[in-house]
Amino acid sequence: MKLQPDSTQGATLTGYGEGWVSVNGEKVVTSLLISSMGHRMQWHNGSFEELSEAQFAPILGWGVELVLLGSGTRLRFPKPQWLAQLYARRIGVETMDTQAACRTYNFLAGEGRKVVAALIL
Repeated sequence: MKLQPDSTQGATLTGYGEGWVSVNGEKVVTSLLISSMGHRMQWHNGSFEELSEAQFAPILGWGVELVLLGSGTRLRFPKPQWLAQLYARRIGVETMDTQAACRTYNFLAGEGRKVVAALIL
């Protein structure tokens, strides 16, 4: 599916499919963190069950208000201890499948929100 977001100062998710997303037109096939403030990095490449608190630590210094966790092809909820450090800094977390996280990220980034998409592919 091709996405057409409003303009943002950070990266935009311009498409997605099974096992990939497109960031500003560049196809990415590894899990990633992407923020509306311009941060982007390769992320956890294991399974959802192998996530831990450590994978969310890079987000802490980005000054975000919300993390959208794209849990893969289906909705899966993270363990509370994985997110404790985010909650301690008053960073909200919403969990959804990865395709829904892509759509929601573009919408919120287009509104100027400080948001990160943590996408498991």
